[in-house]
Amino acid sequence: MKQLSRNEQALLDRIDAGAMLPRVERWCAINTGTRNLAGLAEQASLLADAFAALPGEVRLVEPGPVEAVAPDGARLALDHGRHLVLSVRPEAGRRYLLTGHMDTVYPADHPFQALTWLEDGVLGGPGVADMKGGIAVILAALAAFEHSAAARDVGYDVMINSDEETGSLASAPLIAQLAAGKAAALTYEPSALPDGTLAGARPGSGNYSAIVTGRSAHAGRNPQDGRNAILAAAALALALRDAVREGLSINPARIDGGSANNVVPDHAILRFNVRPRTPELAEEFARDLARMIAGIEAAHEVSIHLHGAVTRPPKPLDEKAEALFGLVRECGAALGQPIRWQAAGGVCDGNNIAAMGVPVVDTMGVRGGAIHSPAEYLITASLAERAALSALVLHRLSGGE
Repeated sequence: MKQLSRNEQALLDRIDAGAMLPRVERWCAINTGTRNLAGLAEQASLLADAFAALPGEVRLVEPGPVEAVAPDGARLALDHGRHLVLSVRPEAGRRYLLTGHMDTVYPADHPFQALTWLEDGVLGGPGVADMKGGIAVILAALAAFEHSAAARDVGYDVMINSDEETGSLASAPLIAQLAAGKAAALTYEPSALPDGTLAGARPGSGNYSAIVTGRSAHAGRNPQDGRNAILAAAALALALRDAVREGLSINPARIDGGSANNVVPDHAILRFNVRPRTPELAEEFARDLARMIAGIEAAHEVSIHLHGAVTRPPKPLDEKAEALFGLVRECGAALGQPIRWQAAGGVCDGNNIAAMGVPVVDTMGVRGGAIHSPAEYLITASLAERAALSALVLHRLSGGE
């Protein structure tokens, strides 16, 4: 284990731990559910002001277009908030990417809106761990890193998007653009476990809507003339269940459609999620799904239009990623923070970054837990801990002594 040098200790002493918790408290007082555009705009403005303390250019980037399928099958355009990007020393030959998200899963009408001290050092509230605490870590770590002599020779981009909790569909092109050519990336999702364990390999994820069109008829007079779209959607759901295997989970989640009991339904939508562990399984599933749809169309005499795709590619740990995890562990040991990692079932922007061939550790955020629930909490001591970890990782990544 490489111990802390005098320069490294001086670097870590620059971390303004006292400013971190007030930032989190202020940011978490703003509701930033993914669909709350006013709240996201307010949050983005505060973040732009905060990140302006770093060198470089802060800009707010318009979201990309995103379509969804309504229950009646119509295509709907979904509006999203703007994404924040900070670019520092873009001319540098070696550059990094740090990412986070400002949105939460709690809409403006959700009852979970207030911060509460659960016990000494444990703060409950919407987004405290996932991931406004992580954004505070990014800012504090970079402010300290800028005092490293090694920082002068490297650059970085910071991206805080507005739609991670709904799959980053409005920011995926921006993530790919910023990730291209980066030497390494750090993403600030909360730790996989409250003890600081990191998420390692992740599956991919895809959300689909299968729009089934049949033929209506009277359920009593001439049912034989109808083609039941709900039965076809149910058959597809059962076929998807039977396609589950090791390394591939599939969740048929909802069927929309139907009308009166005396009408053979001519419309249904099956919505489902798929999570392949490897790129090969993702490709196999795409082929299997095409065969399933063709078979059900023929058997039920319906047509099926598929909307969706695997938008979070699988993230296995390759040699470059293992090396970056090793550096994080080494830095953690020097700081007295034992670091380990384990495979995770969830997905995040780290999946999209890894798909660009960039090594990424995507749980560099705070320690906490119960995310996506009204019991979400932050272990406040981890703000300074994780800021120190990131500052040291960036320093050593850049050849600092």
